[in-house]
Amino acid sequence: MATLLFTAIGTAIGGPLGGAVGAFVGRQADNIIVGAGTREGPRLKELSVTTSTYGQSIPRNFGRVRTAGTIIWSTDLVETSAKQGGGKGRPSTTTYSYSVSFAVALSSTPIAGIGRIWADGNLLRGASGDLKADGDMRVYLGTGDNSVDPAISADKGVSAPAFRDCAHVVFENLQLSEYGNRIPALSFEIFADHDAAVTLDRLVPECISDSPQSKLQDARGFTDDGGAVGSSLSAINRVFPMDCVTQREGLRLSSASILPSEIPVLPEQLSDRDSEEASEQVTRREAAPGPEPLAIRYYDEQRDYQPGVQRAAGLRPNGREMMVDLPATMTAQGARRLANSNAYRARWRNEQVVWRIGELDPNVAPGSVVRLPNKTGNWKVRSWEWFDRGIELGLERLAPVLPETLSSDAGAANIPADLIATPSLLWAFELPPENGSSPTNPIVMAAASSSGAGWRGSALYAERAGTLEEIGVSAKDRAVAGELSAPVGASSGALLEPNAHLDVALAADDLAFDDTDVTGLAMGANRLLVGGEIIQFLSAQRLTETQWRLQGLLRARAGTEDVASEGHAAGTLVVLLDHRLTTIDPTLVEPGAGSRIAAIGRADQEPVFSSIHNAGLSQRPLMPMAPRSTRQADGEQTFCWTRRARGQWHWPDASEVPLVEEKEAYTVGYGSCENPAKAWLVTAASFSLSQSMRAELLAQHGSNALWVRQIGTFGQSSALLLATID
Repeated sequence: MATLLFTAIGTAIGGPLGGAVGAFVGRQADNIIVGAGTREGPRLKELSVTTSTYGQSIPRNFGRVRTAGTIIWSTDLVETSAKQGGGKGRPSTTTYSYSVSFAVALSSTPIAGIGRIWADGNLLRGASGDLKADGDMRVYLGTGDNSVDPAISADKGVSAPAFRDCAHVVFENLQLSEYGNRIPALSFEIFADHDAAVTLDRLVPECISDSPQSKLQDARGFTDDGGAVGSSLSAINRVFPMDCVTQREGLRLSSASILPSEIPVLPEQLSDRDSEEASEQVTRREAAPGPEPLAIRYYDEQRDYQPGVQRAAGLRPNGREMMVDLPATMTAQGARRLANSNAYRARWRNEQVVWRIGELDPNVAPGSVVRLPNKTGNWKVRSWEWFDRGIELGLERLAPVLPETLSSDAGAANIPADLIATPSLLWAFELPPENGSSPTNPIVMAAASSSGAGWRGSALYAERAGTLEEIGVSAKDRAVAGELSAPVGASSGALLEPNAHLDVALAADDLAFDDTDVTGLAMGANRLLVGGEIIQFLSAQRLTETQWRLQGLLRARAGTEDVASEGHAAGTLVVLLDHRLTTIDPTLVEPGAGSRIAAIGRADQEPVFSSIHNAGLSQRPLMPMAPRSTRQADGEQTFCWTRRARGQWHWPDASEVPLVEEKEAYTVGYGSCENPAKAWLVTAASFSLSQSMRAELLAQHGSNALWVRQIGTFGQSSALLLATID
């Protein structure tokens, strides 16, 4: 506040230079009035990313930590091109993808393994060890007997280093399409020790340390980025008080906050007959040695090792606090307990006692915890000194056992979902053509999906002579597909059926249908492929996790009245026709009942095959409609019908549609459609049956059906019943 005031005054008087001087004076006033916040310890790395700086130190890691690592070897980007599309009337497209091989150093001390890997903030490797991108990964634990990685050996030859005594990871042919065709910013979850405990003897191998007194309580991991060991111990000592004692065997380190299981009691102190006030003089209070850390910044394990802050309960001196940066992995509850312990311990540290005894227990030495007769609490031996009248011990009061601390919250974090890749599901089929589509090319679609949200697409192949040829990749979004869980009856498809419904079992519980209205139906929303019929629906209701009821049906869409008139059995394929389908280039796949395509995803051990359903549907003429007849006075009966064209099934103004086929032709048959007793070829949408022809048909073949089929360029339509002759 004073800083703002003095800055404004200084700027008004002396311009920018006066403002700078005023700001300096204001900061001094702020420090005097409210105190200055301080921060000690090594800085936590908020946005640490993988680097490749030459000469950069490789950290030592203990317990479980998250580290960025250093790139120590890399190849150039490898470019791969793939041609897709093409054919009659359509241009082909060439797509490019890139991959790279590289190695990342993680720790200069051995590790037990690695867990998750983050790339640009998203998971590249899940907790179960699955890679989310194509490529291979090999882990070297840094135990000193690493062999040379084959990828590095192939690149460097006989001079390839093994990077022994350095834990590292090698990625081979890692696909970069999801990361902007560059090596992403990586960070690794490291398990440096099997028990995930951090002890002083691991931090300082040269010291003498006894467990459990050497354990850093509540610390589940620690990172030493290099430099003098003393600086790291100094940072640790600000939060985890340590006892350092020199002995004949060497330097002994132990945690000052962990009490031994057995605490000896000192004998009564020697009386001083020369002074009755000696007992009052041995106890004294001193000023606190300095501000204690009341706030701790740490790596929060519950928030994917992001930095967190926990503060001790109570008031702050001068309204400010001292914060310590500790590169340790902890939970929010553990960090809060540690902050409260430091504040609580600081209130007791300035009480000291000088205790004189005539004989010293061999087990009592500087750093030992003792009790005093007729006094409460525990005391730590800080010093001793021999005198002619006994041994004088310098004792410091230890804080009592801290009561149960308040609960703590780690805070919210946008943690990426760890989705496991699941096997692919594949359905291939032909669809009726739409307005404007080519009348000569088949319309082959693939619906690729999976039972889990971790599936991210698959490569598609065409089967030819027992081999697989790549034809592209599927959409990354899973297609909404399943099967009928109950049979569906026949329908003429002439009107909207508001009470009719379909029961569908979807392939996954997180796939869903949406509602629409009549306007949405008119715009083409909510279209389903059910077997060979196109159906639209108004509303969707979830019955169970995967069971849905679709109600308000508009059936026989896209000229599929012939299929609608037969109904569908339970188990019939159901696919939602939307952007999640993949168009297959018909020049790469030969449409037909015997053709198959295959999908291979990241979780597929074997190719997943699908035959092409509804083979020939996209090139088959639509069944004629609106049959009608007139009878002449002489008994001759003329049958007429309305022609339809492929891709023109919308019929918006009820006018005659253009002819899509090479020529207009029809087959009129009598009897069975597959093997008619009599057939005629006509070139117009009408057929006349005289009285004599009727009598001849009845005499030779009896009463039977009279039907018509349109003859197209690639086949014939389904048969339209004109009449039953009897």
